[in-house]
Amino acid sequence: MGLLDDLENEAQKRRNDDEEAAARKAEREAAYRTVVEPAMVALFAWLREFTAKLKELRPKIGMRHTLAGYGDVVGYVDHEFDLREDRQPSSREIVLSFGCVVAPSECPSVQVEGTTRVRAVAALFQRHRLGGPLAAQKDGSGEMTSATFKAKGRIPLEARFQSDTSSGQLRITFTNFEDLGSAVKLFPPERLDEAFYDEIGRYLLREPNTLMREALPDDFRNALKARVQEQQVRRHWESQIAARQAEEIAMLKREYSVTGKFSRLGDAMGKLRGLVGRKG
Repeated sequence: MGLLDDLENEAQKRRNDDEEAAARKAEREAAYRTVVEPAMVALFAWLREFTAKLKELRPKIGMRHTLAGYGDVVGYVDHEFDLREDRQPSSREIVLSFGCVVAPSECPSVQVEGTTRVRAVAALFQRHRLGGPLAAQKDGSGEMTSATFKAKGRIPLEARFQSDTSSGQLRITFTNFEDLGSAVKLFPPERLDEAFYDEIGRYLLREPNTLMREALPDDFRNALKARVQEQQVRRHWESQIAARQAEEIAMLKREYSVTGKFSRLGDAMGKLRGLVGRKG
């Protein structure tokens, strides 16, 4: 095979790659136009009705976040919702914003000692706008060596839904729901139905749901199941062995106790014979 043949093969490979890339791009754009974009329209309408019902009913929706060095920050949704959307020729975005009002009466009052720890907790409180340190004590250089912390304020919550022709999927970002941070997940077009909207609603209400859980591959799930079963079998036999050992130890103790008694009796009889012999 000559040089021209090598170059032609390389050119053909590149043309094939370009065709495959163009086909995948067209597939993603078709999925966006036919499934994802209509689903985004329906989702916006669903969220608008959903938040209107929440404003009317005002259910008590509690949230709890653990803050390192402090403890649990407890709050409740305030039902002041801001729902907006951004429509572009090749993309859509829906943003739902509201807040969680911290309940100071349900949050601990924590005394933090040490400059480094006080500084770390104070930085977290400042980052999440949870108030500042109370009853602070400082050293000669002005550094806080001890302080009391008690959470207060309002935690911003945001649900962001994004889609475009380049991905052909729905990207959801939840901020300050599961913890004080963001969680992101992509959803394929086939997931976007009425049941999916209900899962979003349950997530926002902090009710049991599977929205942000990752589905495990079958082979990994089967391997995990086999490992759990193996551990159960091992624990069963370890328990059996431990029980058998305990029985054997108890039996040996009993035998030793009986043998000891006979040994002490034999010693006493020997001494008695010795005394009788000396008297004779």
